[in-house]
Order: sequence, then C-alpha cells, then structure tokens
Amino acid sequence: MRLISLIAAAAIFAAAPNMVFAHSKVVSSTPAAEATVARPRVVSMTFSEALIPPTAAASIVMTAMPGVKAHGEMVIRNFTIAWSNNNRTMTLELKQPLKTGTYEVRWQAAGADGHRMTGKVNFKVS
Repeated sequence: MRLISLIAAAAIFAAAPNMVFAHSKVVSSTPAAEATVARPRVVSMTFSEALIPPTAAASIVMTAMPGVKAHGEMVIRNFTIAWSNNNRTMTLELKQPLKTGTYEVRWQAAGADGHRMTGKVNFKVS
C-alpha cells in the first residue's frame, strides 16, 4: 500500500510542472494571424483555456498605414468586448470597420492558474 502511495505522489509531482506552465495562448483568431482581410468589424481570439474576464484587456493598434513612411502607432478605441465559449473566446466588436493598414491586437489576461499572460495577433486590412 505504501508503494502505491509513493507512486501516486511521484506521478502528481511529475505532472505538476506541466499544469503550472500550461499558460493561455491564442489557438485561433478572426482575422487569422498574418492574414490580409477586407475592413473587418469584428476581431476575435479563441484561447487554449478559459480566461478570467475581469483580468482581460485588449487593444487594437494600427502599426503601419499604406503610403505613410513614418508615423506613430494609432490605438483604435471604438470597440466593445464580449465573451463566449465558456470564457475562451474574446470578441472585439468594432463600431466602425478598420481602415486599410497593418494592425496588431495586443491582449493580456489571466487563466485559471491566475498567471497573467500577454500576446498579440497581427493582420493586414486591404
């Protein structure tokens, strides 16, 4: 019986690092990463695990505009955030379609383990 307890404890400790380091990441997005799309009004990201909505934030940043060589980043603020899929999908509903340019959606959120993660999804609008 003691041998079974030791084996069970070893199995739990061996699995623990995988559970601790299994952090949230984007598994799919619309628009897809690196895609070129026509003026979207919705941007969504589905994560590998449920997120804690009060800890989540996202921003849409235009990083380049055709025909303009040098300009700063322009943050798009006219959207609302909705959650679905048991808090695995974050949807940004835009009040206006995005203009032609290169965009980066930057996100941050905590997963079930409480660890805050960050990431980004890039795409182009033509």
